[in-house]
Amino acid sequence: MLRPLKNPAREKYEIRIRCPEVTFLGKRDQPDFGLLVITLYPREKIIDLRSLKQYLFSFRGELASYERLINVLYDDLMAVFEPDQLILEMRLRPRGGIASTLRVDSAWRR
Repeated sequence: MLRPLKNPAREKYEIRIRCPEVTFLGKRDQPDFGLLVITLYPREKIIDLRSLKQYLFSFRGELASYERLINVLYDDLMAVFEPDQLILEMRLRPRGGIASTLRVDSAWRR
């Protein structure tokens, strides 16, 4: 469902995408809401934003933990876009008085 577009630039640059309405089902079938920030240092491909939106919407009915979801997103984005570097940060709204922030960076996995 994620669709790459050809990178129109040869120069190195950073793309930062803010997705303020990421929703999915938490462990107890309760909806979870969060902000996802995608930081991408592209090579040949960039993200088609419409396909990203549809991809993220596909998780609305999915049961997932925070930790599993951020790793699924990371794996899918890395596989499709093959960037020089990818950083995902997910800030989740409080549940039970506790808010969580998760971060994964491809630089850690080299």
